[in-house]
Amino acid sequence: MNLEQIKYFDIQEQLTPTKETLIINFTPPSHTIKYEYIILKNNQEYKTITINNSLPTDIILDSTGKYQIKVTTYDNYNQTEIYNSGDYIIDKDKPYIILNESNIDMPLGTDLRVMEGVKAHDNQDGDLLDKVVTNYDELDFTTVGIKNLTYTVVDSAGNVATNNISINVYNARLESIFALQYIILGIILVLFVLIARYRRGIKLEKRVAKYSINPVQDDSLSLGDRLVSSYKKVIDNISNILGKSVFITKYSKRYNKYINVINANYFNAIDFVSEKILVSFLFLGMAFFAKLLQNEFLNYYDSIIPLIFGFFTPDIIYIFKFKRYRNHLENDFLQAITVMNNAFKSGRSIVQAIELVTNELDGPIAHEFEKMILEINFGLSIDVVFKRFADRIKLEEATYLTVALTILSKTGGNIIKVFSSIEKNLFNKKKLKLELKSLTGSSKLIVTILIGLPIFFVLVVNLINPNYFIPLYTTDIGKIILIIILTIYVSYIYVIQKFIKVRL
Repeated sequence: MNLEQIKYFDIQEQLTPTKETLIINFTPPSHTIKYEYIILKNNQEYKTITINNSLPTDIILDSTGKYQIKVTTYDNYNQTEIYNSGDYIIDKDKPYIILNESNIDMPLGTDLRVMEGVKAHDNQDGDLLDKVVTNYDELDFTTVGIKNLTYTVVDSAGNVATNNISINVYNARLESIFALQYIILGIILVLFVLIARYRRGIKLEKRVAKYSINPVQDDSLSLGDRLVSSYKKVIDNISNILGKSVFITKYSKRYNKYINVINANYFNAIDFVSEKILVSFLFLGMAFFAKLLQNEFLNYYDSIIPLIFGFFTPDIIYIFKFKRYRNHLENDFLQAITVMNNAFKSGRSIVQAIELVTNELDGPIAHEFEKMILEINFGLSIDVVFKRFADRIKLEEATYLTVALTILSKTGGNIIKVFSSIEKNLFNKKKLKLELKSLTGSSKLIVTILIGLPIFFVLVVNLINPNYFIPLYTTDIGKIILIIILTIYVSYIYVIQKFIKVRL
């Protein structure tokens, strides 16, 4: 390129691609009588035009391509001069964006790989993937609904291309719940059909039985009995394995108090630990099935939570049943003392009074007195039998009774007066407990309401707007706030329970 060339072409070159139409003015030298210009497009002859005068001309380049202009001038002596322009790059073609999918279903709370499978290309610039921008940050993926994700790219000539993906953000948890509901409904329908067939078989058997001399005796186990038997075998197998561990054996001793109380089929404390482990794996299976409905698999952290929750859930049931058992003992113990006192007034012995309790009462207290009868029949003394009885049930009233009988057996005395005094004291104590319960009932009710109100409001808000609490467990700051809230709530429950607890 030289100054002479720039002089004749007003636009010598256009190396930066442009999407505008270029008009290049060529002014021939003054001694020119005619000239001819050739337009080369993409290194091939595109157009040839002859001008039979020396006037300037406008050369128009209006389509996509790479151009060069070659001008040949002629003078009066038929001598020629050649003028070459630089390169002109025109790009009027838009780039294109290729997406793998045009519609995506995305579970609520998951992340989207925005640039996965995206391709962007331009005929002049080549690969433009690094220049693709999206409106991802402007979209709210914490709510359910259709989100339009737009991809935009601009080439060096200023041509703009866009492409869209329609993203359906859905609550996978609700769909899993619906699926489970359908499964449970199907199981219920199957059970209903089986029960209906069973009842129809029973009715048919009753109708045929009166015409049969020796009705067929069916000694086979029912489905429920077979399930219980299989469950017990699994527990026994797990207990045999766990029994080899010293640590687990020591840990299981805390469940000794539940033997013959929670489950009559468990004769060893380690059976309760086996049941806890089995339940934890059942919870893990349920969590795996729930994740499978969402087309996902359990990760390490998702597996820990159901295992821990399942391991400690049976403890809640054990404590509830044992507390109910203790309440029955406390409520029936006064009746047992009353029955024994009446027996003594009618001239019966201690053994006869104990037998009368087993005949007149039922429930846990009758079962304990039956054990006392068996121990007496095996030759244990009255003092030892009642001491073992007090050690088993661990009631303060039973300790009083044991001490009174021990003193009576060693020093003698009027057993009717002693039992009447014990009966009166226990009656007054129970009356005091009932009065205290009535006085503190309103306070306990208020505390229960205050404890339950936060949970109630959370459920109501979650019912109205299921996505309201999603940031609490999908963002880092939300998780911190959630931990602080739970800590304050648990501390409040612990402190308030300590305040309202009254011991006699």
